[in-house]
Amino acid sequence: MKTHCICLLPGDGIGPEVIGEAVRVLEALPISFNFEKALIGYSAYQETGTPLPDETLVLIRSTDATLFGAVTTPPQIAHYFSPVVRMRQVLDLYANLRPCQSIPHSSSRPNVSLVIVRENTEDLYSGIERIEADGSRAVSERIITRHASTRIIRKAFELARTRHQSLTVVHKANVLRLTCGLFRQVAMDVAHEYPDVHMKEMLVDTCAMELIHDPTQFGVIVTTNLFGDILSDEAAMLVGGLGVAASANIGDFSAVFEPIHGSAPTLAGTGKANPLAAILSSGMMLEYLGEYQAAECLQKSVTLTIKNGWVTEDLGGTLTISEVTDMVINGIQKSWDLNSENRNLL
Repeated sequence: MKTHCICLLPGDGIGPEVIGEAVRVLEALPISFNFEKALIGYSAYQETGTPLPDETLVLIRSTDATLFGAVTTPPQIAHYFSPVVRMRQVLDLYANLRPCQSIPHSSSRPNVSLVIVRENTEDLYSGIERIEADGSRAVSERIITRHASTRIIRKAFELARTRHQSLTVVHKANVLRLTCGLFRQVAMDVAHEYPDVHMKEMLVDTCAMELIHDPTQFGVIVTTNLFGDILSDEAAMLVGGLGVAASANIGDFSAVFEPIHGSAPTLAGTGKANPLAAILSSGMMLEYLGEYQAAECLQKSVTLTIKNGWVTEDLGGTLTISEVTDMVINGIQKSWDLNSENRNLL
């Protein structure tokens, strides 16, 4: 049996708790893992003087995949930066995949099945900012390149082809005529390579409205970094909120999986944090590692857990973080045993 070497980045706030619960679920599977922890976030800054130590990047590069919790990024601290943005840029994790699927819960819109594919390395998150000499203006540069646009749009087309769904290219080229104009033009060019995928384009403000009006019209959405960040948080609220929103950061050589939610420091230590987003992120990691049966089993158990109301307070339940995980593990074990029996009968 292959042993998967996994880097764990617990981070700050509820990060260590939700990662701990995700690890419990992974350890319940008949798969071999070797987990190694590294520092990231404000706690790392307090200990080492940087929110993203070099040792952390080395470990991410040397392991098969990384599971990340959450970080606190306080403003106006000298020599502090967003370790998440820096990690994505340094490791060239150019594709941020954020699935949005209906769950069996009253807060979830029915029949939603979409994925937002977000460019993850440039745009306004390039970090090129300045205050002009007299302090009267702050300026931030928006960077959109043909290279980054081409690879993220091609990634989205490949995903749309696999899912047999349409692709919506989201931009604001009517106002941001050069930057979004380049992104849009690249999409038009790449579309010729995928005649089997139906592509349409939509302005970002229209997309924000249509996600609320009729999210079922979307299959795969591809867009730039900032727009993707905002739209994916909006989309998460259609299907239960950030507590069930998972994501993947994929590059050519590394991959980091994380819940979309933040560090929620007020929930840390209360037992009220929802572990499902981190658990679902670990399911995405299983798919990346080629453990498709385990990923499917995990997804089914999470769905059953939600359907039965075995959830935390944010989803209207009364269970603690560890009790929710217990329910997921119980479902996995029953499902895996049943699958094993069925295989023996064949």
